[in-house]
Amino acid sequence: MRIRLRAIQAFLLFFLLDFTSATFKDIDAPYHTDQDVSMAESLKSHSPLDVEKYPVAPSGLELEQVHIYVRHGERTPVGVRLAGPPANLPEHWMMCKTARRLQASVDAPGIDGAMDEFQQSRKMVERADGTHKEGQCLLGELTDLGRKSTYSFGTSLRKLYVEKLGFLPDLLQNAGEVYFRTTNVPRTTESLQQIVHGLYPSSKCHSEAIPLIFVRNGRDENLLGNAGSCKRLEILLVGFAQAAASAYNHTLEPLDKKISKYLDGHPIRIDGKPRASGILDTIRAATAHNVKVPPEFEEKAVIDVIEKAVVAEWFAGNKTEEVRRLGMGRLLDDLSTKMQHKVLNRDKDPLKILVHSTHDTALAGLASTLDVFDDKWPQFTSSISFELFKSTPAGNGSSFLQTLISPFRSKASPEHYIRMRYQNKNMILPMCADEGKHLPGSPEFCTLTAFRERVKELTPLDFVSECAPAGRNST
Repeated sequence: MRIRLRAIQAFLLFFLLDFTSATFKDIDAPYHTDQDVSMAESLKSHSPLDVEKYPVAPSGLELEQVHIYVRHGERTPVGVRLAGPPANLPEHWMMCKTARRLQASVDAPGIDGAMDEFQQSRKMVERADGTHKEGQCLLGELTDLGRKSTYSFGTSLRKLYVEKLGFLPDLLQNAGEVYFRTTNVPRTTESLQQIVHGLYPSSKCHSEAIPLIFVRNGRDENLLGNAGSCKRLEILLVGFAQAAASAYNHTLEPLDKKISKYLDGHPIRIDGKPRASGILDTIRAATAHNVKVPPEFEEKAVIDVIEKAVVAEWFAGNKTEEVRRLGMGRLLDDLSTKMQHKVLNRDKDPLKILVHSTHDTALAGLASTLDVFDDKWPQFTSSISFELFKSTPAGNGSSFLQTLISPFRSKASPEHYIRMRYQNKNMILPMCADEGKHLPGSPEFCTLTAFRERVKELTPLDFVSECAPAGRNST
């Protein structure tokens, strides 16, 4: 019973546990590097969206709609680990100065009787002893660097889809052309606010086209595998986590001589205390912000072994059809349905870009469900995009007679294709590998028909009944 409770507690971290790689210097910590790395230089080394190397679609294809799923920006660790000697990582992370300036909406008259629409205030983290210090972050909080990188992601979206491709308007005059949604977690919400500001700052929005940011109640959330609303999914994930401990703990044993001294003498294990996932989380957060970590954790061989075990703990289940259905099925169905709506309604549907702010587990879940996961934990501000294209007629190849009689001929519906991109790379989906299921000569362009067929197989027919503890065969 105790093992099961610990396993369930681990999966409560779905909203909390993330990993990454980047850099940052402005931190009040016992360990810091001698190298003077500015925030601007850090962003140059971390390019979440590469506009210059974006591959333009072949001639004959026209972009119709884009769905983007982006992981939140850099954050602090979700727990205090490795804070004592000899590791001496920070207990208090002083990287959240920007986040402390707040402007809250109010609906009450001021002292002078005038109606104040906004109230200026400042937020401060108070420590257990009652003291406080300017700029301290909460555990798992989006840092100033995280705000910078997500704003940079938004500006990159603008450079790509507004300036380079001319797909989106320079000035947003119709709010129906954009859609923004986030999980109900501060770091994803704040990340999306930064992205929106980068893509469409207030100066580029008509006064009546201010973008909405949507959020769902926890029970309705599908931007990640929602084990909190699906008992069957929780049971499956706990089982896979326990299986991973049995399968991979022995691979971690050779690391004990190197790193147990940083864990109060404890071995590093998937189900250890602290858990291997927690150790990796702390190390990734530290290196992301340029905080010096013990040299053993800078060895690629050490980190690779830990990452492989933790990835198996969290994502091995995504190789099974049932976890795929319950975890990512509803999200893929949302995507597929909105694309089909665009195809059927054409210009009557103004929606062009959808940006979803979510977590590493969502990106890994999507990639794994579609059989293109690289078994590496997603970086901060990394993203997956699904671009919908339609084929366009080759006007220059028409003869005079064909042009003359064309108004009297019925127009054939154009073929539609989907291109998935992850970590700035085109993904060739195995489900679209067969002839006729992708654009000839360009296997990364999957036909919408083939994509929807697979998504239909992954979509729960009755999510509530399939989430019963015994699963879809329980009734």
